[in-house]
Amino acid sequence: MSAIESEVLGRAQEFQHGNKGPVTASRHRRNALVYAGLALLAFLPLLTGAAASWQAAGLGLLLPGGGFLAVGGGWVLLLPVTLALFWLACVAWFWAGMVVAPLFVWLGSAALAGLLVGDAIWPPAVLLAPAAAGGIFWWFRRARERREAADAARFALRQQFFEGSRLEVNERAAQEPVAGTRELTSEQLAAARYVLDRALQPVGEYAGYTIIDQFQPAALRYQINHLGFALGMLRSHYAPNFAGYLDEAQRNLVETYLVKRVWDYWVLESMWGHFNFTSFDPARKDNIMLTGWYGLHVNQYMLSSGDRRYGEPGSLTFRLNARTAYPHDAHTLAQSVYENYRQSDFCLFPCEPNWVYPICNMYGLGSLAAHDAVFGTDYARSVLPQWLHMLETEFTDRKGSLIGLRSYWTGLEIPFYSGEAGFAFFANVFSPALARRLWAIGRKELGFCIAPDADGKPRLSIPPAALSFIDTIDPGNYRRGALFAYAAVAICAREFGDDDLAEAAQRSMDQDCGREERDGVTSYREASTLANVWAVESKLMRTGDFRNSFVKAPPDGARTGPQLAGARYPDVLVAKATSSGRDLELVLEPGHGASRQKLELARLAPGLDYAVEGRPDLAFRADDAGKATLEVELAGRIALKIAPAA
Repeated sequence: MSAIESEVLGRAQEFQHGNKGPVTASRHRRNALVYAGLALLAFLPLLTGAAASWQAAGLGLLLPGGGFLAVGGGWVLLLPVTLALFWLACVAWFWAGMVVAPLFVWLGSAALAGLLVGDAIWPPAVLLAPAAAGGIFWWFRRARERREAADAARFALRQQFFEGSRLEVNERAAQEPVAGTRELTSEQLAAARYVLDRALQPVGEYAGYTIIDQFQPAALRYQINHLGFALGMLRSHYAPNFAGYLDEAQRNLVETYLVKRVWDYWVLESMWGHFNFTSFDPARKDNIMLTGWYGLHVNQYMLSSGDRRYGEPGSLTFRLNARTAYPHDAHTLAQSVYENYRQSDFCLFPCEPNWVYPICNMYGLGSLAAHDAVFGTDYARSVLPQWLHMLETEFTDRKGSLIGLRSYWTGLEIPFYSGEAGFAFFANVFSPALARRLWAIGRKELGFCIAPDADGKPRLSIPPAALSFIDTIDPGNYRRGALFAYAAVAICAREFGDDDLAEAAQRSMDQDCGREERDGVTSYREASTLANVWAVESKLMRTGDFRNSFVKAPPDGARTGPQLAGARYPDVLVAKATSSGRDLELVLEPGHGASRQKLELARLAPGLDYAVEGRPDLAFRADDAGKATLEVELAGRIALKIAPAA
């Protein structure tokens, strides 16, 4: 680690107080100049005695709908209507990068006022339009001042508990499990099957997914990525020596992401957000919600499996139609993220055109760290000092929290959810210091209450006062639901080694979220696919698992030792598959009752005799290709240790 990185990471451990950074300040000055020019243009028709239509349209430039004041009469009621439409247009701008929406409402209302006005404007409009604009500006300024005062008070409160909470986080952290020692429990296997059932569908099929829109958190891409993250952790920590249907499932997810239905939202966002009507390459400019998240997913698969196919040129090709395709690979995704960071004034760069979301940028930096782990590059370390500096100066508010959204073009901050308690584990991939800082704040402020349930077992409750409205919404289907919040707490608790809290959160999931078991698969019927997948991740995880699955390759035996290359799903559930280099340890459970099952083995020493510990009847010899087939009776949990015969 370089000296400058150590300095920045050390600073990330401290509790920082945010303010308006220099890039944001320059954007705000530019806004003022642009609006001053707009105001001058608004009054120019009045000053020059232009026709009433020009005067009305001019007043419409002062604020959306202002021109209707010039029309007079009942038309003035269109001012509040237009302001409401403008607000909805801004929501569309955020929701889908539709920058044309607010421009259309503002400029369109000005033009319409010009068409509606008679031979002369309503005289009071000359004063009312600027007064209305000034009143709106004053209201927003007062709201900001109140928010900043509240943030300052909260910052002072946080200063009182932060150091103690950070020490508590460190003291409670359980040790990371020793590699190669872990086995999936029956409960974990039942949870993992929720993921496998979806991932083993043919590429381009989406049974069991939540399908609403492709712009916000319910989009297919987020479900696909987190399905992949779950399988990546399963493979890294429990079954690094299993290929078979786990390979198939992971590759299916990577390649399903390339289906046009998943990524063609970018065609629309390019047109109505970038005014780009010719090239719709989803992995070139902005769009970190694709390049960052997908890059993290792809590199995690390659790190855990040893498969480097997605580093080959064109291996990740986004095909728009028979004539147009955008060839990419793991390297071009990483280069895109890196170059966008380097070219952005904020370092952090947009998801949708214009909107910079720090949480998505955590995935982006994590994707660089994962690429570095797979290919030995230096992307994350080289960009991290500047990235953390800009996060601290441009995207941290006065209470020390991450700013939810900032407009890249205007620098304006938009209140949006970015809670510390739910997202700290993302940061752990590239900056454990920053991650623990976020968790120390979030864990304390949620005010967890762990109390016995009816059976005397601890469960989690979170005081309603600690929850914002957004905390009670399932982002995977935009409905009320508690699973996502419980799962987020459980994931963070597991990542930072707070096992008591994680188990209490998982008990609350089971009791409050409609847990059901069907055909050996555990899920929660009162939640979206995305929330269910987060719940699976929380059940698979132990201390440091999220980070390690992206930046720490499995032991060498996973790359060189014998491998379970084939088994039938769901008849054979693989709870463990590890190797020290020469042997192979397997733990298997039946998925559909007792049966005789065939196991395909690979990466054995060609022509060598092998024994199964305690089972002389299962001895076999590897063929000249280092492969063999083993048949076993699978009526319950069985453990097999396969090694060269003495």
